Amino acid sequence: MTSYRSLLSTLLFTLSAAPVVFADAEKGSAVFAQCAGCHMVGENAQTRFGPALNNMVGQSAASVSGYDYSDAFKQFASDGLVWTESELDAFLKAPMQYAAGTKMAYPGLSSAEDRKNVIAYLATFTASETTDDETTAAVSEEKAVNTPRPLASDFEVPTHGVLHLGRIALPEEIAAWDIDVRPDGQGLPEGSGTVTVGGELYDAQCAICHGVFGEGEGRWPILAGGQDTLTDERPEKTIGSYWPYLSTVYDYVHRAMPFGNARSLSHDDVYAITAYLLYLNDIVDEEFELSKDNFTSIRLPNEENFYFDDRDQEAGYVLSGEPCMTDCIEGEAKVTQRARVLDVTPDGE
Repeated sequence: MTSYRSLLSTLLFTLSAAPVVFADAEKGSAVFAQCAGCHMVGENAQTRFGPALNNMVGQSAASVSGYDYSDAFKQFASDGLVWTESELDAFLKAPMQYAAGTKMAYPGLSSAEDRKNVIAYLATFTASETTDDETTAAVSEEKAVNTPRPLASDFEVPTHGVLHLGRIALPEEIAAWDIDVRPDGQGLPEGSGTVTVGGELYDAQCAICHGVFGEGEGRWPILAGGQDTLTDERPEKTIGSYWPYLSTVYDYVHRAMPFGNARSLSHDDVYAITAYLLYLNDIVDEEFELSKDNFTSIRLPNEENFYFDDRDQEAGYVLSGEPCMTDCIEGEAKVTQRARVLDVTPDGE
């Protein structure tokens, strides 16, 4: 007969081997911010770069009307795949491995807790009563027929602005676009990130295009190296050799990266990746941590070779002396340099 002690030991081993992960839909909403650039949920959700995800949990694969699925997902539909929680978990962990050829160019969520929370969040957008595809189509068609299309004359004419179009932007809408960062640090959010964390993020999110060491893959931009090449015939214009201000690096990563999933990085993530890019260019050491507090103390090597455009000032825009306006050279003007590769500089002009 099995003893109480052995049963307890077995139970403790099982719990330690497979820890229970409790789902939190609210935390899943925060993680879903990484997905919101391509997918919509909730009322009035529409297909964007990816399909709308309402009623996703328990739904058949590739069943959102109007979306052009990849061949991989069409095969899933043919095989009768249903998005159970376990299937969604496997897909979210590594989408490009789970569905080779998928349009979803996203590395996945390595955290089991994040995946569980996102699935719980998606489940909140599942209707309590499901209908079959035929009924759903009929309801949609009836709604389209019986709902009159609003006309311009139905709306009040705005009185603001010159053309009296649209409405005044809400403060939160302005804040969503007001994300630029200046060289003097204005616009920087609170946060920080280390070179070590930045290296991990870079390997997962950036290296596929920009190379493991910032050397660039294929025709994607080179981010590191190129020092002392600006006077060469084919200079390498990288962060370390050419860029003038660190704020440009932060702003661009925050605004546009990673490719295909822009604005998915947290402020701390962007600080960390920016710190790692400084490290790749031998500007900081591997123990460095970048933050809002020390951001403006970092100077890129080529900053002194840039100057502010002051053409709106009386002094003109030349670095020294008065600008020449007439008869600046003797004889005919000659082409001394040509546009590279395409060779579009005209002859005899």
